[in-house]
Amino acid sequence: MTLNEFKDKHYGVKGTQKRDELENGYEDFKLGALLYKARLEKGMTQSELAEKVGTTKSYISKIENNVKEVRLSTLQRIVQSGLGGQLDLSIKL
Repeated sequence: MTLNEFKDKHYGVKGTQKRDELENGYEDFKLGALLYKARLEKGMTQSELAEKVGTTKSYISKIENNVKEVRLSTLQRIVQSGLGGQLDLSIKL
């Protein structure tokens, strides 16, 4: 069984409320996980990253653990100023 077949069976097909909630939750999780991985690849602690971008360790932790939503401008500052990377967004229809 593929991942999509599993999701279809247990959460419904794309477009149903339960499936959309699953997919949206995954996207939120993915952002936190991506930031966490990038920070570790740079060898930085949450405190070091927070200091570079002018925020708190607690805020970085909440973003990485998907407890707090992050504004796009703040995400851009974290990626560019804090991690020395480039934020690349896309919209898929």
